[in-house]
Amino acid sequence: MCGIIGVHNHPEASVLSYLGMYALQHRGQEGAGIVSTDGEIAYKHHGIGLVADVFSDRSLLENLKGNKALGHNRYSTTGGSHIANVQPLLFNYMGGKLAISHNGNLVNIEDIRQALVEKGALFQTTSDTELVVHLISHSKAPTLPEKAVDALRQVEGAYSLLILTQDGLIAARDPNGFRPLCLGVMDDTTICASESCAFDLIGAEYVRDIEPGELVYVTDEGVESYRISDQVDRSHCVFEYVYFSRPDSRVYNDNVDKTRRRLGKQLAREAPRPDADIVISVPDSSNTAALGYARESGTRFEIGLIRNHYVGRTFIHPTQSLRDMSVRIKFNTVEGVLKDRKVVVVDDSIVRGTTLKKLTKLLRDAGAAEVHIRVSSPPIKNPCFYGMDFPNRENLIANNMSIAEMREFLNVDSIQYLSIEGMLDACDLPNDNFCNACFSGNYPVPVSDEESYEKERFEENLAKEVEL
Repeated sequence: MCGIIGVHNHPEASVLSYLGMYALQHRGQEGAGIVSTDGEIAYKHHGIGLVADVFSDRSLLENLKGNKALGHNRYSTTGGSHIANVQPLLFNYMGGKLAISHNGNLVNIEDIRQALVEKGALFQTTSDTELVVHLISHSKAPTLPEKAVDALRQVEGAYSLLILTQDGLIAARDPNGFRPLCLGVMDDTTICASESCAFDLIGAEYVRDIEPGELVYVTDEGVESYRISDQVDRSHCVFEYVYFSRPDSRVYNDNVDKTRRRLGKQLAREAPRPDADIVISVPDSSNTAALGYARESGTRFEIGLIRNHYVGRTFIHPTQSLRDMSVRIKFNTVEGVLKDRKVVVVDDSIVRGTTLKKLTKLLRDAGAAEVHIRVSSPPIKNPCFYGMDFPNRENLIANNMSIAEMREFLNVDSIQYLSIEGMLDACDLPNDNFCNACFSGNYPVPVSDEESYEKERFEENLAKEVEL
């Protein structure tokens, strides 16, 4: 999962990309980078860390000249946490420069990589994104957008990607539409971004989503649309609604906040707790689901946990040691709200259970009489091969424990999840428009060797522990 943004035709394109990356910071915290171009020269700056850290010196943005720019917030799913893997990746291409940013995960990379190596390709990174550039360079199609279409027809999996050239901006989305990508305008400027919240920050207007299986080419002459595939099998990642996207974004043509409230209401219908005194959320991603739960159940919503907003989202920290540390400093309790109360805690999801176990202890220490966990998504029992960082079954608490065992492990009085059917019914699109493989195990695009893939991710996570 990553945050990407591209800007075409603005004198301060790099500044707009920088601001948009701030809005998309929740999508990746490992690294950040911007590539810009004035049509002749490409400029680049990237680094490990948050946007504010990587671009802490104002002169860094001033040096990113040109009226076109591409930005990326990194969250690794393939390729380790190395500076070489921080995007946008920049390449020499046919006498010019080409930069690429990718959100998602390709699932047929090994055969393609081997075929390219046999043709003499040299790889700069361990990222699956680089494969797309090599495929473009080997394509016999006459124009760059057609070469990109040709390349993307050879890959499988999840991709929402942006390609910056000296002439324009390419935006493309896989035929399943796993990850969001939208198109916006601001006067004569065209912008593409992972979520519409990036448009709001810079004053741009949301126009539409890039359609599944669509590639658009933005130049000074306008926007051209191409088809990567006419066979569209919509498989939008429902976890974008559950957790990942910002509530003020428009994703898959619907408002995230509205969908999360419906998830909370459905959860209250399926898992009521009529004797509860208060409902609280695990801030911030479950705030709106908790509001929906409280409203539907008629139970008072209270703020029982205070989040330190200077600490990042624990789930997307790359190593377990960092996740454990950040949990200890991320939350504090409001004792006057919790003491002697029967508390319903609404969480959006439980992946490893690390955060929730520690939070339960905080609630108990604050004097909560009872703690009842309600989760506005189903149990996560399966790995994601399309861009979420929980690919190893060994890490998933719901895959290893029964509800009774989880209740004991977390030290809570009860725990209940939303059903898969209830989750999908709360979404505005038809149920078959969503990928819910992490919950159901039904994968829209099969992975050729799941065991090998999980082993590779396990080894990469170990490597990250050593690096950091």
